[in-house]
Amino acid sequence: MKGLPIGIENFKKLIDKNVYYVDKSKLIEDLINEEVILYTRPRRFGKTLNMSMLYYFFSIKQKENAYLFDDLEISKNIEVMRYQNQYPVIFITLKDMKSKRFNDQIAIFSKIVRNLINDNLELLNSDNLEEIDKENLVKYQKETKNEIDLQDALNFISKCLKKHYHQNVIILIDEYDVPLQSAYINGYYDEMVEFLRNVFSTALKTNDALEKGVLTGCLQIAKESIFTGLNNFSVRSILNQYASDCFGFEQDEIDELLKYYDLYNKKGYIKKWYDGYCFYDKEIYNPWSTLLYVKELLGDRNIAAIPFWANTSSNDIVYKYIVEGNQKLKDEFDLLINGESIEKIIKPELTYREMEDINNIYSFLLFTGYLKIIEYVDINCYRLMIPNKEIKLIYTNIFQEWANKIQENY
Repeated sequence: MKGLPIGIENFKKLIDKNVYYVDKSKLIEDLINEEVILYTRPRRFGKTLNMSMLYYFFSIKQKENAYLFDDLEISKNIEVMRYQNQYPVIFITLKDMKSKRFNDQIAIFSKIVRNLINDNLELLNSDNLEEIDKENLVKYQKETKNEIDLQDALNFISKCLKKHYHQNVIILIDEYDVPLQSAYINGYYDEMVEFLRNVFSTALKTNDALEKGVLTGCLQIAKESIFTGLNNFSVRSILNQYASDCFGFEQDEIDELLKYYDLYNKKGYIKKWYDGYCFYDKEIYNPWSTLLYVKELLGDRNIAAIPFWANTSSNDIVYKYIVEGNQKLKDEFDLLINGESIEKIIKPELTYREMEDINNIYSFLLFTGYLKIIEYVDINCYRLMIPNKEIKLIYTNIFQEWANKIQENY
């Protein structure tokens, strides 16, 4: 029996270990004809693993690992397979940029760039690069470059890679919005927006060495805030029909999983707890919580379900909304907890500053996984409710904590 892929975000490791894998390789088909594309999904829905898959598929340095895709769905698409291992690839994640101070964030980004140089040491000895290029790469490697230089780092490194490999570069940026959330919470939002705007502009807009750019995150930050001028920009949010089944598990995938582990009799119970998300018209299960609960069931077939996802995502903003919100907001949350729905206008694009507007709270909750769409009402207007028992318990616990604090003050 195959093991469960819990916590494995490296695609090669997952395939080589021969653990249970739900094939999401057709995501590659979706981005073939795009230049710069953003995929937004809630936390723990497979974004990092999918980005790792893209790295191993496209990277010119991973030809010896081409076998990883031999038995996957994408291998049947002869046209797309022509792109396999044809490009130099830059793959970074911003998930660790959570510091409370802006200067510390810049230091973390400097380390990300240093590690990128260390992953491409062939550039330092390349006959295709000028000495000044190599000297600059060494300065990035030694973390001696300043904030302005760091804004140009991805652009510069991609141009060096193009010179060396004589091929345009694919840039993968995972969890692009993590530093923005930290900046909003800790009071340096404007500085972080300006820094990342310049990073993305030089890397994804004014970069002649760019073949494709792929980003992932939870929110679609407004273009005028962070992606100014990117006319080559496409977005795949939970409202978009394309790639709607490439993150999370569909019902047939859950059925196969439960049959494989002889747990099919738990189907209804798991559905109540971890199903309920709607990505465009696809019914989606939370993959993280589902896999963790299957693991628990393999040890004890009678063990009760718990809210695994709550322990991986910060609920601070939800708590803030409930505690600091007005009476209408509290009443609406009470309706949701009691299984009812509410009708709301949803903004596809947000800035973190807009979350201070009570009218935008539900957009944030929808895109981060705390609500689901059950009905399209009108343009940007939807009927919303809580997805499942796991998320309902998160709301219930927050309300209980809030009520206890009120009692303590009397």
